[in-house]
Amino acid sequence: MSNTSAPSPRIERASLRRAGTLLVLLAWCAFLILGRWAWSGHRAFGFLAWNLFLAAVPAFASTVLGYSHRRRHPRALLWAWGALWLAFLPNAPYIVTDLVHFQYRPPVPLWFDIALMVSAVGTGLLLGYASTAEVQRVVSERRGRMMGWAVACGALLLSGFGIYLGRFMRWNSWDVVTSPERLFGALAAHAGDPSLHARTVAVTLIYGVGVMLGYLGLKLAVPSVDSAHD
Repeated sequence: MSNTSAPSPRIERASLRRAGTLLVLLAWCAFLILGRWAWSGHRAFGFLAWNLFLAAVPAFASTVLGYSHRRRHPRALLWAWGALWLAFLPNAPYIVTDLVHFQYRPPVPLWFDIALMVSAVGTGLLLGYASTAEVQRVVSERRGRMMGWAVACGALLLSGFGIYLGRFMRWNSWDVVTSPERLFGALAAHAGDPSLHARTVAVTLIYGVGVMLGYLGLKLAVPSVDSAHD
């Protein structure tokens, strides 16, 4: 049974603060990327700009989901925003794997690129965690605390598999809609090769559990305005 109530001004203000903070972080990353381009004269690390955009999609979807929930929009609309959030959520922690591209690239000093990579990785993770917290709050209010935690932890664990699909199989979130036959066909063929199972399981668990533990640590360390629903 749903236990939605009238929109809380405190929740509304918290949502605006969260959105503002994430926009500032994205702007900082954009500043560093553009600064590097101006400094070096070429567009190294440009992939970070695209990956940060993809990481912002689940944050946007969760924000609209929370707004739709507070305004009591039709359930089908909430499901649609929730599906968009889930499909793009792995893009947020995926930025951690962009560290594989890190190397010294003169003439930009190493210390600058370290700051750029750390900023991008931290922003990506925060985008994912903030969006997950918002979805957890919505689910908790509609279906109870246990269901909220189940959705949050389950989605973060699944994001480990999403990271595997993106990093090793080179699939993207929108392929679920644009190329579902090719995607699931590739997954079926992949599942038929036992030699690949160990890597799939290892990457999924290590990244999924790691991302989930980071979220749990953040929730415990930082009190939330909606903690009464957690």
